[in-house]
Amino acid sequence: MPQRDHIPRRARARRAGLVAALSLVGLVSLSGCRASIKDGLLLKGADENATTVTRLWVGGWIALIAVGLLVLGLIIWCLVRYRRKPGDNELPPQLKYNVPLEVLYTVVPVLMIAVFFVYTARDESTLLDVSKKPDETINVVGKQWSWDFNYVEPNVHEAGTQAELTGKPGVEATLPTLWLPVNQRVQFDLTSRDVIHSFWIPAFLQKLDMIPGRVNRFQVVPTELGTFQGKCAELCGAYHSQMLFNVKVVSRADFDAHMAQLRAEGNDGLLPNSLNRSEILPKDEHLLPGSTS
Repeated sequence: MPQRDHIPRRARARRAGLVAALSLVGLVSLSGCRASIKDGLLLKGADENATTVTRLWVGGWIALIAVGLLVLGLIIWCLVRYRRKPGDNELPPQLKYNVPLEVLYTVVPVLMIAVFFVYTARDESTLLDVSKKPDETINVVGKQWSWDFNYVEPNVHEAGTQAELTGKPGVEATLPTLWLPVNQRVQFDLTSRDVIHSFWIPAFLQKLDMIPGRVNRFQVVPTELGTFQGKCAELCGAYHSQMLFNVKVVSRADFDAHMAQLRAEGNDGLLPNSLNRSEILPKDEHLLPGSTS
């Protein structure tokens, strides 16, 4: 006979409760201090589109939790209703087909997916709508492994270099910085010099791929002053993790002053999108740092 579990039932319950509590604490910690339960532990957005993303996120979780509770309830009901009773020595009737049940578990999931699709398509259309005239247009150029920013209306640019992650304080100051005016509509025209990248500002709850030979666009209206982080969200090579940038959301006056500063530093005009790493580096520098062949 198999050995009985010698761990008391009460101890197992305490252990399960402790694991659940620690899991919840870890989830809240990983979600960041800006997250809240009412937002589904999603990072609090700092632009107008954040409401749309949060609504879809929370609605999805509510639907999934409801389905999970229904399934759990059915499992418990089956365990109780059809549990083996004293004197039951025969197998219950074995049914090969049950048409109503098969229709139920086929049609219901299809309807659920259809509902998710409709709401997702609706919100995706809203998030990618570029029909409104922007106050500023910025061509963000992804490259291995940094960023260039072309500010179209002021006709100035800022070129970034690859981050050197030393683990010491002060690295953030060396990252390329994208400047945005608060409460103004900004359109991002996303392009890539080499491989597929993905432009992601987590505080805006939205990201979009940057595909060579193609221009992808979306608009944001930053609603909160401050400095945020941006990164590449598509594995793009050996130094993908170092493809970072800062985002400064500032007043209109500060934004105009920075544009004037770029012009004074000689950053007039827009950088061409055709340049890539293999074209701008000397032939003997094509190798990745640390390569020997």
